[in-house]
Parts: sequence; C-alpha cells; structure tokens
Amino acid sequence: MLTELRIRNFAIIESLTLPLAGGFNVLSGETGAGKSIIVGALGFLLGERGSSDLIRTGTDKATVEGVFELGDSRAVASLIDERGIDADEGRILLKREISSNGRGRAWANGSPVTAAVLGEIGRALVNLHGQHEAQALLDGESQRQILDAFGGSLPQASAVRTAHADLAETRREMGALKSRRADAERRSDYLRHAVREIEVAMLTAGEDTRLEDEARVLENADELRTLAEGVGAALSADEGGVMERLASVSRTLGSVKKVDPAGARLQELFDTGYYALDELTRAVEEYARSVDLDPERLIAVRRRREAIYSLVKKYGPTLDDVIEMGRRSRAELDLIDSASFDLAQLETRELAAAVRLEGEAARLSAMRTVAAKKLAKSVDGILPELGMNGGKFTVNLELRPVPDEDGAESIEFRVALNVGHDARPLARVASGGELSRVMLALKTILARADQVPTLVFDEVDAGIGGKVGLQVGDTLRRVAEHHQVFAISHLPQIAARAHNHIVVAKAAKGGVTTADVSVLEGTTRIVEIARMLGGDPDSKVSRAHARELLETATTS
Repeated sequence: MLTELRIRNFAIIESLTLPLAGGFNVLSGETGAGKSIIVGALGFLLGERGSSDLIRTGTDKATVEGVFELGDSRAVASLIDERGIDADEGRILLKREISSNGRGRAWANGSPVTAAVLGEIGRALVNLHGQHEAQALLDGESQRQILDAFGGSLPQASAVRTAHADLAETRREMGALKSRRADAERRSDYLRHAVREIEVAMLTAGEDTRLEDEARVLENADELRTLAEGVGAALSADEGGVMERLASVSRTLGSVKKVDPAGARLQELFDTGYYALDELTRAVEEYARSVDLDPERLIAVRRRREAIYSLVKKYGPTLDDVIEMGRRSRAELDLIDSASFDLAQLETRELAAAVRLEGEAARLSAMRTVAAKKLAKSVDGILPELGMNGGKFTVNLELRPVPDEDGAESIEFRVALNVGHDARPLARVASGGELSRVMLALKTILARADQVPTLVFDEVDAGIGGKVGLQVGDTLRRVAEHHQVFAISHLPQIAARAHNHIVVAKAAKGGVTTADVSVLEGTTRIVEIARMLGGDPDSKVSRAHARELLETATTS
C-alpha cells in the first residue's frame, strides 16, 4: 500500500508530505485548495505524461516520490524482481522528476528506470479512478475488459486473440502467395525470355572485369612483348648489358674485401641486389615469351564482352544484378508450378486455424455468458446501496457473424435507472454522478479479485449528496476491507466514513500560493466535517451533526 506521498515544487505545491494509512483514507478541503493537484502528482508518479508546465513558478524542477509497502503482494514483488530492482525490506520508493527543459527522470529504489517501467510498476501498485475513468466505462473495449476480468476469462480472451492472429497471418501468407503467382503468370513470357538469355550465357561473377583485363593485354600484345624484350636486353649479361657491368663491380668489391674485412658488408649488399636483378632478368624474358599474339582469342573476348554488355544494359546495371535477375526469374517461374502445392498446404492451415478460432471463441462466449449474468446480479445488488433503488444493470452480448480478435460477440453494458424502463446503453441514460456510481459498483465487485493493493477514487461523489453520499461512503469503507482506499471528496457523509481523514489547505508563503496537508483527529476532524456540512464549523449544531456522522460511521 501507499504509505507516504512526497510532492515538491509541483504546480502550487512547494513541499508537501501526505501520510496514508491502511483502510479508507479521505482527502478533503476547500475548492481550489489543491486536492486535484495531489491526485495529478500521484498520476504523474505512476507514469502519466508530464510537462514543464507542472513546475512551480520560480523553481527549476518538480519532484514526486511515493513510498509503498509491498506486504504479501507476490505479483508486485515478482514484477520488481524481473526488472532487476532490489526491494528494500518489502518496501519500494518510486521517484519521478521533470525539469524546466522538459526532460524527466525516474527511479525505483534508487535505480534509474524509464517512465514506461515506472508506469508498469505503478499500475501494479495503484489503480487510479477519476472522472475520465468513469467516462471510459462507456467504451466497448473497457466494458469487454471488465467482463473478462470479472469472469476470469482474460487468459481465454488472450487465447482467442492468438488464434485470430494465427488465422490472419495464414490468410496474409495465402494472399501474398496468390499475388506473387498471379504476377509471375502475367510476366511469364518475359521471365522465360530472361531466364533463357541469362542461363544460356552461363555468366560467372567478376567475369566482366577479367575479360576487360584480358582484352587490354591482347590488344597491346605486340607492344608489351617489344617492351619486355627491350628490358631483358638492357639487363642481360651480353656486351653492354647491366649484368655484364655488374660483374666488374663484383670483382672490384672482392678486391676491397681482401684488403679490408669491413668490405664484406658491401659485398653482401651487392650480392642481394645482383641476385634480385638476375631474377628480374629471367622474369622479364619469360614474360616476353608468354605474351600471346592471338587475334582469334581477341575476337572471342570482344564478342563475349559485347554479349555481357548487352545483358547488363538490359538487366543491369551490374553483372551481379544480371545473375541475380536470372536467379529471381527462375524462382518466379518455379513459383507458378509450386504455388498450387503451397496453397493447398496453406488452405489446410487456414481451415485448422479457423476451427481453432471458433473453438476458442465458443469457450470464451460460454464464459462470458455466465459472467454476464453474475456481473449483472452483483451490480444490481449494490446499486440500491448507492442510491439507485430502481436501477437494473444488464450485460448485452450481441453475436457477430464471424469471430474476430475480440471474440464471437460485441459487449454492451446497459442500465435501467427507473422501474418500468427498458435497459439502454450507459451513454444514453446515465448522468455524470450516476455513471460514477455504476463505476463504483463495478469496481467494488472487481476489487474482490483485484490484486492491486491501492485504489484511488477522485470525484467519485460527483452529482450525489445526502443519503446517497452515506451509501457511497459505506461502500468505499467495505472496499477498504480488502484494499487500501484513497478518495478525494467534498461530501461530509463520505469523509465521515473514512478511517483516516486528511485535509488540504491553501496559503501564501513568501508572496506565492502553496498547499499543505494535515491529518485530522478528534476536534479538528469534527470541525472539518462541520465545515463540509455547509454550516458554521464553530456552531454547536454543526459540530453535533458532525459528531453524529462520525459516530454512525464507527458503528456501521
């Protein structure tokens, strides 16, 4: 449960620490005192979007922290462990801040986390219900989730989605295969022509580069041979050649070495160069003999290059592209022959997937049918406690022609708020206050199976008062037997039912408005209840009425 909420430089709040206890907590205060800001700060901590507009005037960042006791909540402990966060003696501290440049940071027990992870942990710890959540009750998706959660059919609903996804994927593969086959059939003449041209050419990767090199040599063979022979003659050992003159140098160095042993180093260097030149001489002579003056080969190479150029121009821009075009065209032609077999296999898969979807959807429908009756009966049992004595709640299941990812039926919550009236969709008959009470009735029922430890209700008392307020307060108190409940209320009937009463007040510090909270006990609580009753909080009558409300709460 949430034991402490710390807010700093958030909207009008300079620094505030909100202590919460187990059971039913209520937050009251004058209009504009900052109750909604506190709820907004909690929502920000739990992962809702934030902006620099939230930062208190004159400061550079806003910070919100929440201290949570995990208790025996295995689901939350497991989630935290999966995210690599150490639980500190069964406690977790969530922290989030946003700076004036719009950048935000978040931590869980001191470890940096993303806002998404913070929100995931927050949703497992706190379920926040505001007026927009009540409006969400009008959405078919929300109604479907509520029914499946109540009936324990969320896993079955997931199985239906998986089966539908498998069927959709199979049909997508079938459609893609049919499209590719049809395209190949339309292009079959062109494909056959391309395959014939490319495969007959028997191309190899890099062949164009090799032929270009060979053609250049063949075209210049006579000149290359002449040049090579000239180099060989200049290096030869014949009269006037380099090797002949080097022989004289060798003899001279030999004479130096005989007189001075240090000349041996000079002889070694000479020998190295001499042997290299000797090898060069032989290599040049061999190259000159290897240069092939072959006009027929040159003609063949030129023809081959022209053939490759023609194919590259048609199917290129590179030889590799031509080779790939041949492979791809062959594959498309093969597809025409193999598609029938592949389609037959996919049709078998499609039939099996459709049967599986129908089976999973049928099982989900059976569970929803049972859950719809039980949920309607349960809500009908609570509506009178919330001041809706003539209320009749029903869950309408409308069968679809074929199952989809959400199952075989559409789901619609309907309600008749007066005896003798037909049940109609919530959006058409419920006011804001009535809708909030229907939401409270549903949450009261779902809370019995809900593992989220803390439930927050903002403005659940909208549009109600008097005896209905007492009934709503009693309902929240009963929910608090299984969950920590935190409600923001302006009704004394609800506030009197709380186990822990906190008041928020607005004041000025240093010329800037701020908000602060205090826990009420004894006389201070009586005074606040008297104020909420609308009378003079200092009058004996108002205080007596406040005491009566509080005494009634403790005995109910």
